[in-house]
Amino acid sequence: MSHRRVFISGGGAGIGRAAARQFAQAGWRVGIGDVDAEGLAETRRLIGDHCDTFALDVTQPDQWQAALSTFCGDQGLDLLVNNAGVLSAGRFETIPLNAHKRIVDINVTGVINGCHCALPWLRKAPAGRVINLASASAIYGQPDIATYSASKFAVRGLTEALAIEWAAHGIQVSSLWPIFVRTAMVDNAPEMRATRKLGVHLGPDDVAAVILRTATTKRPPVHIPVGPQVGLLRVAIGWIPDRLAARLVAYFAA
Repeated sequence: MSHRRVFISGGGAGIGRAAARQFAQAGWRVGIGDVDAEGLAETRRLIGDHCDTFALDVTQPDQWQAALSTFCGDQGLDLLVNNAGVLSAGRFETIPLNAHKRIVDINVTGVINGCHCALPWLRKAPAGRVINLASASAIYGQPDIATYSASKFAVRGLTEALAIEWAAHGIQVSSLWPIFVRTAMVDNAPEMRATRKLGVHLGPDDVAAVILRTATTKRPPVHIPVGPQVGLLRVAIGWIPDRLAARLVAYFAA
């Protein structure tokens, strides 16, 4: 597998760093992009020669183009992992409008940019794949993180559409739906009251292991719950009326 290439956005910390390490250990050539230069350097130090780092603001298509062109050259890209994301927690009206916009710019536009720019290299690979990091908050709108939840619904919809469209290119597109993960993004958002009832049971390595397993599964599902809580929540909400689903979600956010 030493010839396989994976590019991971948001590779300077958290899930992105954990995924980069696991792919490198599995023999993949790893490219990571992030706006955090120090985080990139630390990930590179931990991984070593299997890793290439790139300054990447995912909202800027030209930076995507430059990073992918340098990393892939004339070779194909076997896997794109759209991992970069941000979160602001609190009641909707208490979060500044520019913070809402930043969530959409990074979590939605960043994923669109990544998919659009990577397509030429994904098509060159024998069996290109895309894994988008969605969230359990894409199952039902989540109080305290309303815009973040909406952004993950957008990722869900994009994933479903591209899974159909890009099948013609032989490219498989999936999304992962983890619940709360022990990362700085969650640690720095005490306003998310649901974490007090549900707890934080996943670490970055847990999610990274699912990313690697999905990348090496012959026909992975379009949507992949991460953690037993997500699977149960998805089934429950799929079978109960909206009014009851809203009450269930509101209970955990109370």
